[in-house]
Amino acid sequence: MATAVFIGRQEIRGFAALAPMAGVADRAFRRLCVDYGAAYVVSEMVSCKGLCFGDRKSEELLVLDEGEHPAAIQLFGDDPDIMARAAEKAMAAGPEIIDINMGCPAPKIAGNHCGSALMREPELCRRIVAAVAGAVDVPVTAKIRKGYSREEVNAVEVALACEAGGAAAITVHGRTRDQMYAPPVDWDIIREVKRAVKVPVIGNGDVTDAVSAATLYEHTGCDLVMVGRGALGAPWVFAQIQAYLGSGVRLPDPPVAKRMAVLYRQAQMTVECKGERTALREIRKHAAWYMRGLRGAAGFRAKAGEIETLDDLAALCTQVTEANAQS
Repeated sequence: MATAVFIGRQEIRGFAALAPMAGVADRAFRRLCVDYGAAYVVSEMVSCKGLCFGDRKSEELLVLDEGEHPAAIQLFGDDPDIMARAAEKAMAAGPEIIDINMGCPAPKIAGNHCGSALMREPELCRRIVAAVAGAVDVPVTAKIRKGYSREEVNAVEVALACEAGGAAAITVHGRTRDQMYAPPVDWDIIREVKRAVKVPVIGNGDVTDAVSAATLYEHTGCDLVMVGRGALGAPWVFAQIQAYLGSGVRLPDPPVAKRMAVLYRQAQMTVECKGERTALREIRKHAAWYMRGLRGAAGFRAKAGEIETLDDLAALCTQVTEANAQS
């Protein structure tokens, strides 16, 4: 399999990208994933209307750090003209790629005719991609799902529409909007899209480790894989995928002391971006993910929900490490 893929003129080296995850894949986490070998990262989704009307939170989500490139900024909306204007504004942040969200299943997004709801209108998808691609000088990609519902499976049709609009790559999550994130994931639909379009296809859904990444590649023939929930509490999954797909080496999960050190480093990076008060409240959920499967995890997750400072987190990391000294 290729070690480099071109999305438009942008060279992507590696095998696995970090998926956009609202409220999770912030600047600190994206930088950490790049450090572990993510081929590229995608921002949290940004509202096009928010950007065009000067919403401060939307503008903050555009910020990219020097250490997280190549990076895509993901936009959501449903009006081609507004999305084109928003994409122009997003270019000030210096992304290598603009990604269009056509797959988010959340009710507050899909219920407002955005995200996965766009898949019900392939021609609108084409128009949106065409408008955005015409407004920026970087590649434009689209992230879609299997379809809106079990009765509306149209990923191939939507992918072809996006390609016709000028999309430089298509990411396919193998579930319908109605499924949200429930099993089963359908990798066959990713293979169907790959066979139908000429641009690179990125496979997404239930990639949790190096073996599942290799299986998705083999099953679908996709050009890259995208990791979402599989990276939560485990950013080293990108190094594991790179080693396994690149040279057949199976890297073990890091020991508990190292896991806790990575968690603490992520917290420090988040503090740099957001200040200690906000950062430590947000890092609580990450702490719970880092502790999955460890001895005493339930109790430690409860304690993680109470941390307020970096010192609190350092003390908790020490407790977790000591309780799992043989792990």
